[in-house]
Amino acid sequence: MNTSSSRQRLSFVWGGFIALFIALLADASRASAEDSTNTAPKTAASPSGLSYQNDKIPAKPLSIHIVKVERNRPDLLLDTSLAKGSVLDLCPLSEQIKGMTTPNLRPVVGINGDFYRLEREPFAGDPLGFQVMDGELISSSITNKPSFWIDADSQPHIGIVQSRFVATLSNGKKIPFEINEERVRGTARLYTPRLGTNTQTLGGKELVLERAGDSEWLPVKPGQRYKARIREIRDNGNTHLRPDIAVLSFDRELVSSLPSFKVGDLLELATTTFPDTRGCPVAIGGGPSLVRNGTVAAFKAGNDRHPRSAFGWNDTHWFFVEVDGRQTELSIGMTLQELAEYLRGLGVKEGINLDGGGSATLWFQGQVVNSPCYGYERSTANGLIILKKDAPRREPD
Repeated sequence: MNTSSSRQRLSFVWGGFIALFIALLADASRASAEDSTNTAPKTAASPSGLSYQNDKIPAKPLSIHIVKVERNRPDLLLDTSLAKGSVLDLCPLSEQIKGMTTPNLRPVVGINGDFYRLEREPFAGDPLGFQVMDGELISSSITNKPSFWIDADSQPHIGIVQSRFVATLSNGKKIPFEINEERVRGTARLYTPRLGTNTQTLGGKELVLERAGDSEWLPVKPGQRYKARIREIRDNGNTHLRPDIAVLSFDRELVSSLPSFKVGDLLELATTTFPDTRGCPVAIGGGPSLVRNGTVAAFKAGNDRHPRSAFGWNDTHWFFVEVDGRQTELSIGMTLQELAEYLRGLGVKEGINLDGGGSATLWFQGQVVNSPCYGYERSTANGLIILKKDAPRREPD
């Protein structure tokens, strides 16, 4: 046997093996890079119905936090939070969540919610969009931005919810109003105990309303009609709010067109919306829409990168997504276009943008899991929460 020929053949085979091995490594590396660019890493199903992952893309860099929640779990309930239980207040999301624990329900997931009026503005803390918490109408929308809500048949929606609230006075005159919003020139407002301690108004006319007979009363819910009796009439504004009353407040420019009121008069309040949200248990404002029917939504998107928060769903899961930003070494944030494409890559069929920037916060199983850009939790107005219903404890035999 020719030794030189054998060595040549062995060298050829060994060289081919090395080349094949290097090619396979290169393919695996490319596939890994493509996966990290287009979609977050996959996670296995969790017995709890919850899963968390931190998707890191070093090339940008980006740090993205995702919580998936199984939609069909009867023990996992979706609701909204409210800072200190009041429209006119602000506090960190983790504090809002602590206040939602009950003997049978405990928060397990939370993300910051709607845009809101800042600390230095009048009516600080007021969410700008439509909010419903455990069936209670907290805030009407004063923007033309979409909201997320669940209908009476437990089906989720994203869209603009328009207030068509009307008060029908004793003489039949109809006055449109908004709920728990700043009373500006020429408007009427209904203030419920959720607003805070007082109506924060000056002058005008305010009707202190109580339940009329056995009719439905507080808390106010969307899509309902309420009969109310005038308990007191005030002309100084800033009426004190109590748990059993609501206040219908008229700006001074409306007063001359109003009928004469007297204590004991009845009136009707209708909280109609378009589309109809009667029976809605949960709603929160945000915007813009990011994904519609599995397609990236058409919206005007700038090129600015910021921390982002978003919420979405498909047929099987809810998705809570937060993108860290404004941190050069950790994560530079995303544009709205990138966020929408990322959600679609996760398998989200419907998704909405929430307040971002310094407000972007994701809480999971007892702690904030993201890196807020200010280095601390910013005080916010509300949040979107998953509550776990614990099985009742059996008493020992």
